[in-house]
Amino acid sequence: MPEATLAALDMLRAGGNALDGAITAAAVLGVVEPQSTGIGGDCFCLYKPHGKPLTALNGSGRSPAGLSMDALKEAEISELSPISPHTVTIPGALSAWEALLAAHGRKGLDEVLQPAIRFAEEGYVVAPRVALDWQIWQEKLRAAGTHDLLFDNAAPSTGQLMRLPALAATLRKIASGGAKAFYEGELAAAMVQALRARGGLHTEPDFANGLRSAEFVPPISTTFAGHNVWECPPNGSGVVALMIMAILDGFTPEAGADPLDPLRLHRHIEAARLAYRDRDAFLADPVAMPVSVAQLLSPNYIIGLRSLIDDEMARSDLPPPGELAGNTVYISVVDEDGNACSFINSLFQEFGSGIMAPATGVLLHSRGRGFRMQRGHPNCIGPNKRPMHTIIPSMATKAERAELVFGVMGAHYQPMGQSWVLSNILQYGCDPQEAIDLPRFFPYDGKVEVEDTIPAALRAALAAKGHIIAADLPIPHGGAQAIRIDHERGILIGGSDPRKDGCALGY
Repeated sequence: MPEATLAALDMLRAGGNALDGAITAAAVLGVVEPQSTGIGGDCFCLYKPHGKPLTALNGSGRSPAGLSMDALKEAEISELSPISPHTVTIPGALSAWEALLAAHGRKGLDEVLQPAIRFAEEGYVVAPRVALDWQIWQEKLRAAGTHDLLFDNAAPSTGQLMRLPALAATLRKIASGGAKAFYEGELAAAMVQALRARGGLHTEPDFANGLRSAEFVPPISTTFAGHNVWECPPNGSGVVALMIMAILDGFTPEAGADPLDPLRLHRHIEAARLAYRDRDAFLADPVAMPVSVAQLLSPNYIIGLRSLIDDEMARSDLPPPGELAGNTVYISVVDEDGNACSFINSLFQEFGSGIMAPATGVLLHSRGRGFRMQRGHPNCIGPNKRPMHTIIPSMATKAERAELVFGVMGAHYQPMGQSWVLSNILQYGCDPQEAIDLPRFFPYDGKVEVEDTIPAALRAALAAKGHIIAADLPIPHGGAQAIRIDHERGILIGGSDPRKDGCALGY
């Protein structure tokens, strides 16, 4: 969104660094793109100070202490609806923002929240893609009783002026009192009351524990096209993106190869099917995972996965997981000192849970839908537990210097999208904008979803290899932003997805 991009640039001009700019933009996006993100959500971050090692932060919250399969069974709940209070884990975003600013920023929450407060108080104009999503998901808001985001019980239209005074007041309290003002006191009490009124098991101590939920964690990486690609470790899905890239690294394209060659897409689809198979079986809160990241990225395992790909035909069945045989906003910022920030903040599905605590303006996310209601599964729903997460910031380095700061939004699509965009750049010579613009596809639920820009001949070629092509998508796959740092020429090359309302700007 231009409002967020300009706010980040203003923060850089005011002496802030890349991290300050990223959090400023994230806060603004929580106002102007409320279907995607907000302070009621989670975040992950990769940050590389110039000349120093890359660091990762897990800003995802945990489930309430009282949530368990037994508790849900007692309540006769066998499936979580999109607006269930049980999908709401304790939001981790503000804990993460405060921890990141304290460790690496030059500014505090009081300063980085000011642009968001201004947009919430004075208003902003609803952008086209935001209006489309609002229209599609307005019934969810009605069902959740969140009328503060509806006008005459309907979604706002493109160009409509939108003000969020309750959210502005909440942001002012946080700017004054820090993240503690969110996790303790009247705001926390209001959110707990709203959730418990709907049958939630949340308590004020659960929210108080969320104040320190953010954790700095060792980043994970693999090599791809002569670069080191970095991700946050589980419970995020970054390892899935790394697995896809590691598999594809064994398929080196010839110079000048067509990025839409059917064989290339076929291999990418098959690599993704294998990596997502393992995601669904293993990815969870790290303390519950039955396999390690090192095992999933080990050379022998990756070579074995690659050997399962038949260039002539899609596999009709996949071996069991681990065996070799038989929605969201993303922000990338690079500052004048070379500090690089890859940042993602999300409510998960559009408008999260749809639940808003009265008078707070805080829309609560639905990350608990990442859990499985399957006893014995490592990602089974349980107390004080982080669910499998889809949001994944990424960065590629070479010779210990940040070269690409990028991310792809789109819920479950993200590992697939990251591997596609990065392969377009590093293997097929696209600049960031060209890489983002190329048509997208995604193997999901037994079919291959393709954007309407995929040519008919390419669809036919994939079908001839045994892929079942799904009907056209109502909306495109995700969105992306990327910055390439050209150290030799001393320039930054940015790209922003035309599928969304964002833009790439510098000064």
